[in-house]
Amino acid sequence: MPVLDYEPLVLAPRSAPPKLTPIQEEILALKRERNAVILAHNYQIEAIQQVADYVGDSLGLSYQAQAAQADVILFCGVHFMAETAKIVNPARTVLLPDIDAGCSLSDSCPAERLAAYKATNPNVYVVAYINCSAGVKALSDVIVTSGNAVKIVNQIPADKDILFVPDQNLGQWVSQQTGRQMRLWPGSCYAH
Repeated sequence: MPVLDYEPLVLAPRSAPPKLTPIQEEILALKRERNAVILAHNYQIEAIQQVADYVGDSLGLSYQAQAAQADVILFCGVHFMAETAKIVNPARTVLLPDIDAGCSLSDSCPAERLAAYKATNPNVYVVAYINCSAGVKALSDVIVTSGNAVKIVNQIPADKDILFVPDQNLGQWVSQQTGRQMRLWPGSCYAH
């Protein structure tokens, strides 16, 4: 089975709808006043997407965050998305409008549990799917996307004991594609 290359998804900026609501007008005024860029994950509702500068998937939006010339990045998504935007933009202010916005996949692998696992398995080589917290990224040996995971895992020396976090489904697929035996963190996204 061929492995397809994956390009991050970012849709062209939307033209403004014919009539914005007062709250949308206020958001756009604050955006201009604070020199902000608004990034909206494609799971967001239309009213949020309508005021966004960019709508796309988490990786594509992180690339947009890095390229943006704004002082403030307003990331309408979940925790790990805003954290990734901050990692690639350490000098900029990154805001997450809903502090309770979480992701079941990312939440399935708390950094404290991964640290405890590594403490009892010190030789494990951690491969982390990018859809995880900054804490998990910091504890990992390499970060992968769904598009480059096979290529990256194929480059890991054969003697390394691999733990794939947090997505067991992606990890199982990568294991099948590469023929590499891996430990899989028991995490998944209930929406996928």
